[in-house]
Amino acid sequence: MKRTLGLTLAAALLSSTAYAQEKTVTVASWGGSYQEAQSKALFEPAAANTGIVVKQETYGGMSDVRLQVSSGAVSLDIVASGSGSAARAAAEGLLEKLDYSVIDVSTFYEGLYTDYCVGGDVFSTVYAWNTATYGDDGPQSWADFWDVDKFPGKRAYRNRVAGALEPAMMALGVAPEDVYAELDSEEGIERALDKIRELKPEIDVFWSSGAQQAQLMKDGEVDMSTGWNGRFDNAAKDGAQVKYSFNQALLDYDCFAIPLGAPNKDVAMEFLAEISKPEYQDDLPTYITYGPTNKAAYDTGVITAEMAAGLPSSPENAAMQLPVSLEWYAKWETIADEMYQEMLTE
Repeated sequence: MKRTLGLTLAAALLSSTAYAQEKTVTVASWGGSYQEAQSKALFEPAAANTGIVVKQETYGGMSDVRLQVSSGAVSLDIVASGSGSAARAAAEGLLEKLDYSVIDVSTFYEGLYTDYCVGGDVFSTVYAWNTATYGDDGPQSWADFWDVDKFPGKRAYRNRVAGALEPAMMALGVAPEDVYAELDSEEGIERALDKIRELKPEIDVFWSSGAQQAQLMKDGEVDMSTGWNGRFDNAAKDGAQVKYSFNQALLDYDCFAIPLGAPNKDVAMEFLAEISKPEYQDDLPTYITYGPTNKAAYDTGVITAEMAAGLPSSPENAAMQLPVSLEWYAKWETIADEMYQEMLTE
């Protein structure tokens, strides 16, 4: 009997171990200092605490998800996404609906999660400048970014439409609160594109990634660039002579989504529930200056008052910015990006 009981217990332990080994998720993000921060603050600690094996990949955004879903060969379980791109992907039917009976968003800021994407961090699209060129007195508005007489020098701008049209509208003098109304037609989009065409001779590089925008400033290859605040902060830590302003910046958030047909959907839901907890989100700003979407992360004591003051979602900084409209991106991103790509090839 003892031998039989021992064998039974051994079999149960082996079965339990096998089950734990089967709990695997493949997470895709954008690489560079951003994914490194996610890995240190979220992915690795959550994997250690849950026993879920996490495989990390880098990917090219929702176009990769679209290809996987349309081909029926989905290999990714969780993807990091900009909120606007996620809204568009959800409208296309590319994402699984999230289960908020599993993922607790009761202490999240309002508007930082949807049925298909749960917020992971708050960031800003800003204009940054090289202090070796302009000192501390760089541009303080998008009109300044466009002013090549007042601020001569090489520019860098994004090669995709996300976060590209709103600055052009504000450079035209459109009030931030009116930007999306002005962009709510092909004629309005064309008006913003014309403003970018005006600056195009001064744009030396159309950047494709956060790592590239940071490297451009570190190398001094350009004098100004659009980009994400946390990337520029990390570049400054690495010795880049760079500053930026939150004035007229675009306040946005990144989120996590599950592609339709993800092979480990249930485990992915469990993992998203884990990394959405405040005890993970409070660590992210220590690696990159993006704010938490779970407001309870400010109550753990990890995020100091000094650290909070430099985050995009702090009240003082948020008040200067234009919140990105997910409704606009769900409606217009595909058409606007086609028009944008045509402009780039002119």
